[in-house]
Amino acid sequence: MEKSLLNSGTLHLPVLASEAVAALHVYQGGLFIDCTLGRAGHSQLILSSLGSAGRLLCLDRDPQAIAHAEDHIGKDQRVTLVHSAFSDIDKIMRLHGLADGSVDGILLDLGVSSPQLDQAGRGFSFRTDGPLDMRMDNSSGQTAAKWIAFAEVEEIADVLWRYGEERQSRRIARAIVEYRVEKPIETTKQLADIIKAAVVRPDKHKHPATRSFQAIRIFLNDELQQLQDVLPKILKALKVAGRLVVISFHSLEDRIVKRFMRDHARGSRAPKNIPLQAGQFGATLKLVGKPIRAGARELRFNPRARSAVMRVVERTEVVYV
Repeated sequence: MEKSLLNSGTLHLPVLASEAVAALHVYQGGLFIDCTLGRAGHSQLILSSLGSAGRLLCLDRDPQAIAHAEDHIGKDQRVTLVHSAFSDIDKIMRLHGLADGSVDGILLDLGVSSPQLDQAGRGFSFRTDGPLDMRMDNSSGQTAAKWIAFAEVEEIADVLWRYGEERQSRRIARAIVEYRVEKPIETTKQLADIIKAAVVRPDKHKHPATRSFQAIRIFLNDELQQLQDVLPKILKALKVAGRLVVISFHSLEDRIVKRFMRDHARGSRAPKNIPLQAGQFGATLKLVGKPIRAGARELRFNPRARSAVMRVVERTEVVYV
């Protein structure tokens, strides 16, 4: 579920970095959008293939990601940095004078980044103790601590089941509500310990709090709805032969991506009076290759890459044949 990083000198290399940038077909005069800037690993690789006439628009919800990028690539005249959720890509494009159908390639590297996970103060990880925050944009919105303080058992259980597929969601929800009667839940360690004590027969190779932390994070940041909202906007943004590259880290987001790509590659059914097969009428995307996963070498350096899957599609000209 995490977007992980390798270090090569000063360049941050996210999971499947070279594969993702190669799939974008970056060329010198192209227009590209990195919807999930993170620590600018992908963006730096894209810039290395762009010429002086090229342009790169970078978005991120995390103000720390934007601040980091300003120090590293912000002075590059080809780069535009925007603090924004990627679901607002259509508004950002209009604001910067970019028309629908003008973009050569768009990248989505989903999930939470390693710097976010590794900073205890962000509250994403059950492995380090810190304030129970979990907001990707920590400049606004409700923290995990505040939500947990007031949510009812039914709501907590529903979130844990829906977004974390946690089988013991109700037991965990009851334990959370019972604990907070005596003491506020304000740190990641508190929450992780409550979950660990509540879980019966935990998985041998997974911390008992893994699914619950994932679920709360996805819920608070509205991650799945953000993804569902942005995909049709990306379709409008891409020019013919433009590429969309998506790296997912868990089954819920990958399912959304896979279904969207499949449906638009098949096309819609033709009207009854037109003798065409499904997929011949209005297909707008073409699947490019098979899903790609991290290789053995990358996994040795970066175990978090094990759950990553990359899917690629190309915008097609709508032809009715």
